[in-house]
Amino acid sequence: MTGATPSEPGFRSGFASFVGRPNAGKSTLTNALVGQKVAITSDKPQTTRTVVRGIVHRPDGQLVLVDTPGLHRPRTLLGERLNDLVTSTWAEVDVVAVCFPCDEKIGPGDRFIVSELAKVKRTQRIAVATKTDLASPDRIGEHLLAIHALGEEVGTPFAEIVPVSATAGDQVGLLADLLLGMLPEGPALYPDGELTDTPEEAIVADLIREAALDGVRDELPHSIAVVVEEMGLREGRSADRPLLDVHANLFVERSSQKGIVIGHRGARLRDVGTRARKSIEAMLGTPVYLDLHVKIAKDWQRDPRQLRRLGF
Repeated sequence: MTGATPSEPGFRSGFASFVGRPNAGKSTLTNALVGQKVAITSDKPQTTRTVVRGIVHRPDGQLVLVDTPGLHRPRTLLGERLNDLVTSTWAEVDVVAVCFPCDEKIGPGDRFIVSELAKVKRTQRIAVATKTDLASPDRIGEHLLAIHALGEEVGTPFAEIVPVSATAGDQVGLLADLLLGMLPEGPALYPDGELTDTPEEAIVADLIREAALDGVRDELPHSIAVVVEEMGLREGRSADRPLLDVHANLFVERSSQKGIVIGHRGARLRDVGTRARKSIEAMLGTPVYLDLHVKIAKDWQRDPRQLRRLGF
């Protein structure tokens, strides 16, 4: 297929945002469209805390994906700040795609999100039925009808409803075509080959947090924050033998949580460090030395001063 070049008429560029309740498949979909991992994924809800921009380069356009935290009824100051981030993003993008996982019925959380979205007037909106690989054809059919009914009921009908499986790759290309077609004509916004504008330190912190979240008990995910204190190539090494030094602190809220993260004789923290280091090396393409420490920031999710220190 021959498309328009980035400066020719017919080339489209702009921003689309995936929204949905926590664990609706937004990050997995972002990674599938970009073609490589730019957003962390986890089986624990509410793992996304920063707005990640994934960039999809096509001959006919450039689609910039804004992946926001899951919108939810907040219980902490952190929750309120994450929700503010979501709603301010909606007003600034060209298209909002609301994700509804096929393996779960539509519930009050979905209704809350679509009602909030109805307050944003100018933005175009579509619905994405995610995780079709986890549902039968009959269940998917019922789900699509329920999504349509919800849009009509709340007074914000969807321009399109697309079933996809990011894991299996089903209809991901179709979704990209649809989103691109809804963008305005304009030049490319990012250089060719750039896949995200998230700073490398933020990506590294997210990958460490993803490794730490894997397998911890349900009460812990929201209590974990990671700050990269220092990161840089080690001096005195030749260009063909680079080593990236990463010094990071993993914060929890209580000493009992610190014990869970460190594990028996430090086994769990060593495992987290090994998996995080491999992910960072795969993402950045450089060998990594990771120095990881666990610290306590008491009740940081409710403390404005601590939230600022941890980057929220």
